[in-house]
Amino acid sequence: MEKRPTSHDVAHLAGVSQSTVSFVFTGRAGISEATREKVLRAAAELNYRPNLAARSMRTHRTGRLAVVVPIATMNPLTLLSGAISAARDEGYVVEVVSLPQEPDEREGRFAEVRDSGQYEGILSFTPLPGAVTADDTAGEPTPGTVVLSVGEFDDAMHMAGALTDARPVAEMVEHLAAQGHRRFLHIAGPQDFPSAQSRRRAYLDAVARLDLESIGVIDGDWSGRSGETAIEGLPSEAPPLAVIAANDVVATGAIRAATRRGWRLPADIAVTGWDDHPQSAFLVPSLTSVSQDRERLGAYSMHRLIAAVRGGEPPTKPDGLLTVIWRESTESPR
Repeated sequence: MEKRPTSHDVAHLAGVSQSTVSFVFTGRAGISEATREKVLRAAAELNYRPNLAARSMRTHRTGRLAVVVPIATMNPLTLLSGAISAARDEGYVVEVVSLPQEPDEREGRFAEVRDSGQYEGILSFTPLPGAVTADDTAGEPTPGTVVLSVGEFDDAMHMAGALTDARPVAEMVEHLAAQGHRRFLHIAGPQDFPSAQSRRRAYLDAVARLDLESIGVIDGDWSGRSGETAIEGLPSEAPPLAVIAANDVVATGAIRAATRRGWRLPADIAVTGWDDHPQSAFLVPSLTSVSQDRERLGAYSMHRLIAAVRGGEPPTKPDGLLTVIWRESTESPR
């Protein structure tokens, strides 16, 4: 049977002391970033995992973190993937804990998780009582369980944080205007979603700022039928037209309706979406969309929690979480 690697093996490979390895995995302050990286690389090469039970007895820290998500909502899988990967790279075990939808039940269940003593920190992408920010705890490791709510979603799991940044809408309008488009339409998402509100404002601001013609903002939902209905209701003289759709599914419905009306894409009507769904690159024409790096956002959120647990400096917020992917549906009008 192959011998399980030890902290001594990691120390030897990294060229540091065994105590330094221990300090890295317990989050002790005073370890340089270069040394920490050497230790983590050596641990990864040896497939070393710290003994959490022994660590807990020595340090009163469990080496466990939790991510809590509401039941019966769309779990943010890519956010979770990024968060879990980041925590594992730092030597933590992560558990995903579901919370009930009902506020009273949710608060009680959350209190059980928080007070169980099993977790050094709890990360939530939705609002939670008693949560802190990473800035609140910088400088010293925090005793007890740190609860960090990063506010990327509201209670209903509608996006409410970094991913509601609507600057790509302005970028798409500017790009299409530079190609010669003067007439625009926005097929909006439901206005109880902060992301839909933000994109609507960005569209209206960009159209006004560039002195373009908006033939309307049509409220809808996130469905293909919403996009289809919007295009079906336009007058026959609407083209040439650029359509800013709420997401890729709405855009797909808009493309279907435009095609059935005999409008050529992108010569008569250009269409953009949002979310960059996997099928969007394979539509005819392929759809211009906005890619969201949720995995990197999840990793950043977890690093914020770990900084709060360890008393370290909060990480720098990453740039470029949203990127416009230009495709055939917005080629220059002919």
